[in-house]
Amino acid sequence: MTDSFYASGEPIADTKAPKGPIEDRWSTRKFEAKLVNPANKRKKTIIVVGTGLAGGSAGATLAELGYQVVQFCFQDSPRRAHSIAAQGGINAAKNYRNDGDSVHRLFYDTVKGGDFRARESNVHRLAEISTQIIDQCVAQGVPFAREYGGLLDNRSFGGAQVSRTFYARGQTGQQLLLGAYQALMRQVDAGNVELHPRHEMLDLVMVNDGDRGARARGVVVRNLITGEIKTYTGDAVVLATGGYGNVYYLSTNAMGSNATAIWRAHKHGALFGNPCYTQIHPTCIPVSGDHQSKLTLMSESLRNDGRVWVPKKAGDTRRPADIPEDERDYYLERIYPAFGNLVPRDIASRAAKNVCDEGRGVGPGGLGVYLDFADAIGRLGLPAVKAKYGNLFDMYERITGENPYETPMRIYPAVHYTMGGLWVDYDLESTVPGLFVIGEANFSDHGANRLGASALMQGLADGYFVLPNTIGDYIAKNNGLGEVPAEAVTEAEGRVQAQIDRLLSIDGDRTVDSFHRELGHIMWEYCGMERTEEGLRKALELIPALREEFWQRVKVPGSAADLNQSLEKAGRVADFLELAELMVIDALHRTESCGGHFRAESQDSDGEAKRDDVNFSYVAAWEWAGAGQRPVLHKEALEFEYVKPSQRSYK
Repeated sequence: MTDSFYASGEPIADTKAPKGPIEDRWSTRKFEAKLVNPANKRKKTIIVVGTGLAGGSAGATLAELGYQVVQFCFQDSPRRAHSIAAQGGINAAKNYRNDGDSVHRLFYDTVKGGDFRARESNVHRLAEISTQIIDQCVAQGVPFAREYGGLLDNRSFGGAQVSRTFYARGQTGQQLLLGAYQALMRQVDAGNVELHPRHEMLDLVMVNDGDRGARARGVVVRNLITGEIKTYTGDAVVLATGGYGNVYYLSTNAMGSNATAIWRAHKHGALFGNPCYTQIHPTCIPVSGDHQSKLTLMSESLRNDGRVWVPKKAGDTRRPADIPEDERDYYLERIYPAFGNLVPRDIASRAAKNVCDEGRGVGPGGLGVYLDFADAIGRLGLPAVKAKYGNLFDMYERITGENPYETPMRIYPAVHYTMGGLWVDYDLESTVPGLFVIGEANFSDHGANRLGASALMQGLADGYFVLPNTIGDYIAKNNGLGEVPAEAVTEAEGRVQAQIDRLLSIDGDRTVDSFHRELGHIMWEYCGMERTEEGLRKALELIPALREEFWQRVKVPGSAADLNQSLEKAGRVADFLELAELMVIDALHRTESCGGHFRAESQDSDGEAKRDDVNFSYVAAWEWAGAGQRPVLHKEALEFEYVKPSQRSYK
């Protein structure tokens, strides 16, 4: 079907994944890939944008292999990448608990958890590599929690009935990032990585090689301190720039997280996969007022010991301690007895919304549910709970002024992770030759919903193990690329300068933040936890109008030749205003419910998501057709040989 808001294009396929038994495909691909000998690696330059878990691990590993790496981050240090905020843990199929886990079970749980909208080949590879990641990180000195006997400890996470999540108290992302950071800085010290902090990528350098077509050969960056525009070129470009959750304004993402790198690559021909798949995280501290510019996440690991409940009676404003047990509704345990409080994030988020819609929410505005640790403290003792979650409890108390050891936490769903991203093949290469995309910036492994503790797993799998094996194949097959023509650099820098000049010249009467906040309100209202055709069509009227107003009324004070955070934000919000429209179009065209995409028109009699495998078992890969033009939809059919799509039940 072709509707007025998009056009249909040719199907797309992943041609890099080998055939044969799924457990052999990754080994087959590694063996079939062409290699670059050590002497030639020293002559090759790879540009890496981003220094989080995916980017940091990739930069360090590529440099260890012998490549020259030029790496960028907009933070003042790689240690400040948003990966640091991932608190709860990292999955791996080690089966240390002897509770029935295996590579195949992790593969199965991830495909099912993604609501059967992910590629089997990619997910199985991820499950295989998970065991290697833990060994790599332990060797680096990552201080994973250990049991009394010295063995690595595990805890449970949503979407699984086994304990496979490795953790470092409530600081897992931070500790893993420090491991990748020290590996990266070792290579910086050795002269193999040229690191540029406080630089933001604003465009790709594209070179047309005749019969070979256009390919990515470099990036244009802006020095965020001096304002200098500069171009760096190489043999391949890697984007590890994270997700686009900040399109909603209020999210759990760091304030600087943005979509500029992947969106500007999209405009050069990189297809965008499944942009509507946004994850709503169920355990966020509720919004406290209009003054907020971000939200704070409470780790999903808390659902391992905390019990989620609301009063049975609507409008019950008593203190939680005054509500007796028989007047409490532990609704996740009631509705989903097999998984209880450990149902996947999309299920838990919608369930919280439903009880709040019924008038049974708690706290200001009734937008909250309780996460109660009284049972865990009684069972394990206060010292044990403090040892597991102490820093998270301290963070909660600093933000809310409430002691969660004595009073249940209040939580509510919020925008967190984006499963969509640039489309990549099995080698993690986008539809732009020479442009590789890793971690949350790509779409590849999580389908319509990411299981908890799988983001760190994917980021490190891509950076430490997948990309270093696949990018060499591209380098070997494109050995004679030659110098980047001066006109390609001039053209790319001209595009960047033109946009900066345009933003500074408007001199309107509205701040960048006011536009961002209004866009976020539209997105949360019409393309948030629940979507309807009427709401999405309303958003398709509001977003283009807001974008037009932005280019007429935005005010960006200061100049480009200096530190100018308003200018930084303006460029990012300009990209969000375009990306938001594509997200809504993708959500509108997909008239099914799956994972994080819940269409109110597509639910069963129990209010659960109703998939349409006959019509929508595909990846939606969108092509940029130009400003003001309808995007073009290319479909990648999904085939399931090993995990047959079924009704996704956690009851």
